[in-house]
Amino acid sequence: MSASSVSIHDSLCDQKQAVSFCLLLGLYGIIPLCLLLQFLDHGFWQDYLRSNLPSSPYHFVLFQILFGTPHIIASNILLVSNPDYLKHYKRQITLMTVAIAVAYIVGNMLLPYRLLYVVVATWTVYHVLKQQYGIARGVCQLPESVFKLLLTLSVAAGVAIYISIFLRNSLTADQVVWIKHVAALGCLLLVIAAFVYQHLVTTSFGLWFYWSNVFLVLTSFYLFLQQHYFMAILVPRFVHDATAYLFYVTHDYNKHNRQPQNFLYRFTARYELHIFIVLPVISFLLAFLLQAYGDDLVNLITRHLLGKEFYKVITLGFLGYLALMHYYMEGLTWQKDSPYRKFIAFSK
Repeated sequence: MSASSVSIHDSLCDQKQAVSFCLLLGLYGIIPLCLLLQFLDHGFWQDYLRSNLPSSPYHFVLFQILFGTPHIIASNILLVSNPDYLKHYKRQITLMTVAIAVAYIVGNMLLPYRLLYVVVATWTVYHVLKQQYGIARGVCQLPESVFKLLLTLSVAAGVAIYISIFLRNSLTADQVVWIKHVAALGCLLLVIAAFVYQHLVTTSFGLWFYWSNVFLVLTSFYLFLQQHYFMAILVPRFVHDATAYLFYVTHDYNKHNRQPQNFLYRFTARYELHIFIVLPVISFLLAFLLQAYGDDLVNLITRHLLGKEFYKVITLGFLGYLALMHYYMEGLTWQKDSPYRKFIAFSK
């Protein structure tokens, strides 16, 4: 989910459920929790967590099943399971699919892997942070110029942190130092800008949202410096994914509660499954099946039919396609004039 801007004043009087800004703000509680764990780990547990957690959450299949992949699958299910949405965005979906295919072919032929990785990493970080800053912008009523400045500085620092974690084994010592300096400079400028413009936020509740996003980036940078790479990635990932799910299930409840409008909710209604659990259960189940068994199943089929195997067709190819489609489409589907927003209301 990628909100360009939402307002605490937006409401739809005939809908029963609304996205709670207090609940969205509560998700940032992962920040003090991870900082406390880092403090306990260093002060009392002899850095046991730092030594035994993987270098990134993505080295755990369980983490991939819980974060990242499920909400990407959920957003694509929400799009394709509703015929009206699929018809409305048919052109964009087609063009993006072609663009991904061309970029994949041309990129692999002409561009070095590290450059491709940096491009995808930048898009990933931008997507994650734009969602959170888009929500905060509406709550804080920030001018567009300030919103873009804070987002740009956060993305610059975030990309440097992301690259430092995921590419650190392939970077030289000088490159690591340089990228750390970029991340530090981005965080410093972000803090300065945040102090300069905080007077534009007129409510205490807005200030909590305003600074929560700043500390989201700063916490990730601090945990990265402490070599707690797992938690450095976990903090923004958790906030982003949980926020997205709150929007998804609220949307589906408001759209399908009175009268199911697609095959998915007509089917689950027969078994009296609550709308709130349908999309999360399906997306988590699919994430598990695809991550754990997808590649093996494809290779079993291709060995039988073609006599050879292919490299990570599901976990890299198919899920990669869904992720890129998710990044692109979420920037469109949650705009104020989109059909999605007809079924979203907000409350404090």
